Amino acid sequence: MKPKIIAYYLPQYHTIPENDEWWGKGFTDWTNVQKARPLFEGHDQPRRPLDDNYYDLSSIDTLRWQAGLVNSYGLYGLCFYHYWFAGKLLLEKPAEMLLANKDISLRFCFSWANEPWARTWDGHDKQVLIAQDYGSEADWRKHFDYLLPFFLDDRYIKVDGRPMMVLYRSVNIPCCKEMMELWDRMARENGFPGIHFVCTLGYRNDYRPENLHLPFSNYVEFEPMRALDLHRHSFWVKLRGKVVPLLNKWLHTAILPRRVYAFNTVARMSLCYLSPEKTYGGIFCGWDNTPRKGANGLVIKPPTQKDFEDYLRKKIDQTQTVYHTDTLFVNAWNEWAEGTYLEPDVSSRTMFLETIRKVVNG
Repeated sequence: MKPKIIAYYLPQYHTIPENDEWWGKGFTDWTNVQKARPLFEGHDQPRRPLDDNYYDLSSIDTLRWQAGLVNSYGLYGLCFYHYWFAGKLLLEKPAEMLLANKDISLRFCFSWANEPWARTWDGHDKQVLIAQDYGSEADWRKHFDYLLPFFLDDRYIKVDGRPMMVLYRSVNIPCCKEMMELWDRMARENGFPGIHFVCTLGYRNDYRPENLHLPFSNYVEFEPMRALDLHRHSFWVKLRGKVVPLLNKWLHTAILPRRVYAFNTVARMSLCYLSPEKTYGGIFCGWDNTPRKGANGLVIKPPTQKDFEDYLRKKIDQTQTVYHTDTLFVNAWNEWAEGTYLEPDVSSRTMFLETIRKVVNG
């Protein structure tokens, strides 16, 4: 069975009024990427895209270039992060441009990133910039009506005719079951057999029985956060997280509160912590969010090509033989400020894409 590889896609590489207001005029994710600096010997920062391709996602040429890479290297498609706050959209332009340009050959789906928009991601405080309000049936209908034109697109990823919709934190949604059932009915009213709902497994709470018993068709592992969250509750990890920030404050140092992980260490965790049957496997290609969080960030050393290939092959085997599914989600296509991306950079060039093509075609 040939595996289907889908990569998460961050649309925050074009300016929007909200980001101009919150972070400064002209802010995109490239802002954090370019200002990053190494925090220890051998720390690969700042990351640089190959040929200095600091692209703008408001340009249709960028989408065409990305679609060409996806298809050339054997990925099945991209999963766009979708930001919806009780009718208010953020960063919707790339997906809407793709919808309007039918000639771009690119399979895609959505993951609703249903968390409040807050400052926690940049290492500052917990100030909520836009709260997440799930509303009632009228709001759910409005949300579905926005999604429907995407679902109807021939390029939108479907399973047995049902549009795939990934929910990032279903545990946060009151009346989640009722909302899912309404969307499923509305999909049937519009000619689909229903909605193919997928539950993201990224944190321990996502494994709660009441969450797993919701009407999901499948689950998906969100790595490396899933593996590390199941690990980070150990005594020593917690102690380091509390003591090191105090030392940094007293001694004016910049020691990382979390240890720097070897890629293979986290890859083994990812393979050892099993998820339920019907899970889509999750893989990652690195992690370093110090461009966003500075010394409070988490670093996983970049893998060699052999490390990544071994991990990918084992996760494909696990997905097919243990979970009995044929799809894997990669974190991510372009999370540059978190140090996990398949797009070509100066350090690894097209290594990750070449490895995926080799393994998938093999």
